[in-house]
Amino acid sequence: MNSGSGRSNVSECEADAEDKDEASSSSSDKDIANKSSLDKFRKEWKKEIEKSPHRLTKKEREDSPKGEKVETAEENDEDKAKSLFLLGVENEEKGSLYEAIQYYRRAVQLVPDIELKLFQQSLNQTNPSTPEGVREEDRRNEEIGSCEGAKETVEYDDDENGSQEEEFDPNITDLLTHLQSVTSRQQALCHPHYATIQTHISALPMEIFLYILRWVVSADLDLRSLEMCAAVCRGFYVCCRDPEIWRIACTRIWGMRCLGGGPSSSGFSSWREMYITRPRLHYSGVYISKATYVRLGENQFQDQFYRPWRLVMYFRYLRFFVDGRVLMLTTPDEPAGVVGQLRPDCWCCKSGRIAHGYYRLLEDNTVSIVLGGNACSSTSQPSKSRTNNNYNSAHTFHMELEITSPKKKRRHNQLIWRGYSVFTKNNGIETRTPFDLPANRYPPFWFSRVKSYNAETLHPLTY
Repeated sequence: MNSGSGRSNVSECEADAEDKDEASSSSSDKDIANKSSLDKFRKEWKKEIEKSPHRLTKKEREDSPKGEKVETAEENDEDKAKSLFLLGVENEEKGSLYEAIQYYRRAVQLVPDIELKLFQQSLNQTNPSTPEGVREEDRRNEEIGSCEGAKETVEYDDDENGSQEEEFDPNITDLLTHLQSVTSRQQALCHPHYATIQTHISALPMEIFLYILRWVVSADLDLRSLEMCAAVCRGFYVCCRDPEIWRIACTRIWGMRCLGGGPSSSGFSSWREMYITRPRLHYSGVYISKATYVRLGENQFQDQFYRPWRLVMYFRYLRFFVDGRVLMLTTPDEPAGVVGQLRPDCWCCKSGRIAHGYYRLLEDNTVSIVLGGNACSSTSQPSKSRTNNNYNSAHTFHMELEITSPKKKRRHNQLIWRGYSVFTKNNGIETRTPFDLPANRYPPFWFSRVKSYNAETLHPLTY
């Protein structure tokens, strides 16, 4: 019995040993497999690092020149600055302004002009890509050449149709007719000089552009700006010579009576010639008259040989408006401090310092002006029984001025005194008192343009 049990124990021990050997062999196989996969991963990772453009081996770093190292560092700084700047933009859009400033500051410290570089990068992304090796100047030259080629194609088509463009001959036709024929063949207002991704003004219909020109002229009759637009190109020249614009301008100045027989009835070939040649007033500035005289001063010493004299100098200012209003101011102040006050909405006009009234342009080059004394505000009247009329005053001044052109280059820039009187109404009786007009006391008015008067407008040119 004992011998049998001993054998069985020996066999069990041998089986356990075999199981342990098998387990150890399987675990060792797993370790070997894991080690081999880890080695494989390390080799692949090392190869990827070696292939990366931002990583160089020690030997390559030693062999590479110093310039390449500096360029790599600059590229890394620029990438960091871009990422920081974009983070600042995101925080600013979210409302985190403090964090955005911190990101902006760090980005600018790395690359001072990072904002400009990002802006140029965004432009390059929006614009179509150009082939490599083509510089910006070459690209612009190509664009200009394409535009010129398009023009040449149009002229070539005209040659085929037998309507070849002829040179301008003033003996045969006028300039406006010649340019109208040229623009009609091109079927465009103008051509862009440089290619652009935005909508060019040449894409506008003719009606829209003419309406824009009415805003250029505006209700203040700024025809000077219209002439400046005409100097841009021949298409603009043709549009700025639109007879309807000049006809409305003449109607605003001389009234409906000038429309009877047109400009030909008055001896003019066009509405523009009528506007330029016929005597009229200027509305883009002020007429200034400078008067000086000498008066005897007070005797301060009991000396018969000492007689003080004083030189008195003062200015008269006249500003006319298209709607028939006129402002007049007499003051010793220089023009630089006065022209800004000659506005209907200025406090000086409302307080009564500036006299205002109405004018009418007569047929014989004469301007008739009626001034109701100093303007007074309706709120300053003590009695409610008085009518709200700024010209219901005891004194009414009547002035007559003649429009002249002493200089050919500057037309209608002088106003000469022809009459000055005051009408006084007392107890229902009106009396007229005329004034003498000595040259030293009543010198002529000279026109002076004021740029700020036409700086902005609220209404286009209308009847």
